[in-house]
Amino acid sequence: MAVKFRDYYEVLGVSRTASEDDIKRAFRKLARKYHPDVAKDKKTAEEKFKEVNEAYEVLGNPDNRRRYDELGAHWRHGGEYQDPADAHQRTWPFSGPQGGRGGFEFRFGGTGFSDFFEQFFGRSQPFAGFTGFSDPNEAREDGGHGQTRPRDGADVEGSILVTLEEVLRGAVREISVRWTNPTTGETETRTFRVRIPAGVRDGQLIRVAGKGGQGSGGGHAGDLLLRVRLAAHPDFEVRGVDLHHQVAVAPWEAVLGATVTVPTVDGSVSVRIPPGTGSGHQLRVRGRGLPSGAARSRGDYYVTVSVQVPGSVSPEERALWEQLARRSSFDPRVGSE
Repeated sequence: MAVKFRDYYEVLGVSRTASEDDIKRAFRKLARKYHPDVAKDKKTAEEKFKEVNEAYEVLGNPDNRRRYDELGAHWRHGGEYQDPADAHQRTWPFSGPQGGRGGFEFRFGGTGFSDFFEQFFGRSQPFAGFTGFSDPNEAREDGGHGQTRPRDGADVEGSILVTLEEVLRGAVREISVRWTNPTTGETETRTFRVRIPAGVRDGQLIRVAGKGGQGSGGGHAGDLLLRVRLAAHPDFEVRGVDLHHQVAVAPWEAVLGATVTVPTVDGSVSVRIPPGTGSGHQLRVRGRGLPSGAARSRGDYYVTVSVQVPGSVSPEERALWEQLARRSSFDPRVGSE
């Protein structure tokens, strides 16, 4: 199935030779700009945030980026593109009403990912036994009695982008699946609500019973399986149910101690930087991570200190630093007593 090519380098505003750090910086800048919590036009920002996340899901993963780059010159076309090596992923055989062979195609809506991503990097595919639309002429004979043999529809799997805010509180999303018979052009769209439970984990499958391929001859419909992919966040790194954040502090804050405000997934908190804190020191805030299981207990929030120095100073500031250098007994190469 031909899909519109997505130029992820253009989405992030980086060159095709950009380093991993360049890609990460570009993602964080755009993700902060378009995060729905801070943008005024939330609807537009939400779509841009999903687009930026999708681009980072590919370019921020070395394996995905290598596979994307292997599309080669096709990226220049900018139009619709189908990779023959992947054509089987979204088109599957069926027996048509006249006994001919064809293939069903389907597209998702509301999952947060484009059709291009689903075809090349998602898992939007049914399992063996997929039937799509119910076919009354399929598999009629059963032991010579002329009865229709029931055939269950297949489970269908796709990806769904879930934000950390949805992990924290849970959510209900409207998802649509459009099935198309490319031979007849017959199309059927099914729309339904999917509950995303609080505490859902990256890679977890959300099962929607009876929303997969239709059965034939009285067989049961398959299920829709949505594999969770956590949206990358510009400020937090997810490690299990714990969240990690890096906070920049000035040299005097590290030496004298300070209280700094840091963001969490559900509001800001104040963190005390003890006097003498070095770069790389980690502070823990209990219970401000992500939910864990049905008990709704939460992981922890870790703040890693990064001591920053000014890139340039005024003459007056330089004089003070020079005065400190003359008077201080601290030697970082031997330690201080």
